[in-house]
Amino acid sequence: MKTPFAAVLPPFLLLDQHLQSWLLEDIGRGDRTTQTLFISRNKIGQAVWVAKETGVIAGLPIAARVFQLLAPQTTLMPEVAEGEACERGQAIATLEGPLEALLVGERTALNLAMRLSGIATMTRKYVALIEDLPAQLVDTRKTTPGLRLLEKYATQVGGAVNHRMGLDDAVMIKDNHIAAVGGIGKAIAQVRAGIPYPLRIEVETENLEMVQEALEHGADIIMLDNMSLEMMRQAVEIIRRTNQLIKIEASGNVTLETIRPIAETGIDYISSSAPVTRSTWLDLSMKIR
Repeated sequence: MKTPFAAVLPPFLLLDQHLQSWLLEDIGRGDRTTQTLFISRNKIGQAVWVAKETGVIAGLPIAARVFQLLAPQTTLMPEVAEGEACERGQAIATLEGPLEALLVGERTALNLAMRLSGIATMTRKYVALIEDLPAQLVDTRKTTPGLRLLEKYATQVGGAVNHRMGLDDAVMIKDNHIAAVGGIGKAIAQVRAGIPYPLRIEVETENLEMVQEALEHGADIIMLDNMSLEMMRQAVEIIRRTNQLIKIEASGNVTLETIRPIAETGIDYISSSAPVTRSTWLDLSMKIR
């Protein structure tokens, strides 16, 4: 059984510039409706967020920040904790603050929470299928431009582990690198001579010969890419027999139907873009009280 961990929300020092930009995209030259209806910007109101379908909630702290950027005194009180499941019709948060802020920020805040909750919901489905096995689900760099920090936060909320956030996080020698350089050995040697300590080197392999070459040249992590289950089992046996410290990652053709058989081969990590690319938004709505 895997040890549970808490998702880490990126600091608002990084997020605020994005949130402000997304607010400006929606507000444009001003909210004609709200600003006309509420001449006084000090009128306080209350609202409730309601789930319109079952799922896992993610993004409430980010939604709260959206409203606070518009009016610092606005409060969002969660009725469902981040990462908890909700039922259709359930109240997931209550809000209080200037009506102008609640109405102007509504769409941006909801859009983000709906997107992130959808990712957390899909991630939880995958994680639940392997939660009794040692293997862990990790996400990928297949994310929406501009939303990577938040989408990877949502996969954590759903129970997955973050893979590298960007190209500077770790070395991953993929098939195109190997083809361009002329072999795994050459690629590892060149990379090792030029990277800073303590970056680790991961190598993507497609067959047992490539696995053997990665072992011979001291790869820290070996990815088994698009291998059959039988070949994957053989690769795991070879790697474990050679060096118990090497981490093994499986990737390719990961679905709700295949994730458990892949995990049962004995690998350490299963990387998949599915929690992000195959998820749909969780439908949420806001009602002014």
